[in-house]
Amino acid sequence: MSQADLVTAELMLTGRLATASNATFLGRIGGDAVVYKPVAGEAPLWDFPGRTLARREVASFLVSEALGWDVVPRTWLRDGPFGEGMVQLWQERDPDQSPVDLVAADEVPDTGWRAVLEGEDQDGQQIVLVHEDTPVLRRMAVFDVIVNNADRKGDHILAMEGGHRYGVDHGLTFHHDDKLRTVLWGWLGEPLTAEELGGVGRVADGLDGELGERLAELLSADELAALAARCARLQEDGLFPAPGGDMPAVPWPLF
Repeated sequence: MSQADLVTAELMLTGRLATASNATFLGRIGGDAVVYKPVAGEAPLWDFPGRTLARREVASFLVSEALGWDVVPRTWLRDGPFGEGMVQLWQERDPDQSPVDLVAADEVPDTGWRAVLEGEDQDGQQIVLVHEDTPVLRRMAVFDVIVNNADRKGDHILAMEGGHRYGVDHGLTFHHDDKLRTVLWGWLGEPLTAEELGGVGRVADGLDGELGERLAELLSADELAALAARCARLQEDGLFPAPGGDMPAVPWPLF
């Protein structure tokens, strides 16, 4: 279905995700399954301006497009049964893949995975949070730094057949303060690749053109300035950054 039809055709609701912290519905637009999050269903937050989460989700998609890495499924604003909201194409994850996992401390794989933090389970056993060590997940980690993602949980990473990974739930992004909270800390302090730096450069350049114009309709001037500063810092340092700010470095719950 064309983008114009996705915006104008009837959005029919088929269900609701009862576990989501904000009102989140499943629906269909013609033959396309979608997720719909109305602005009216957004819960108030102490640190983010009210009624802005849908726009932050769309802004995240625009940055994903500028990067060229297909991190975020197609996302847009449109009217729906409960008013304006964010709509995103539904992605059917592969249930047999887990890009992020909790494993026993003595079962951490030697290769292909990165350990993030250690702790104890309810029985007092040592466990480790791990994630895949793959280029596609590295790119998602770079994306999260750029958009200042404050909520990259393990379940916000959708494992697709064929190895692709989508990131979803990007309402808590683009704050002008450092709020990066993620389970993808496995490359902390390591150099970015030339491909990753190229993506950062495409976003930075786009902020002076059409990307910046479109984001200005969704974000505040302070948030746009902070976005540009994050890109510049990544280009200058060339490294995955360390945690900053006053908040925990990982979201809770982790999944």
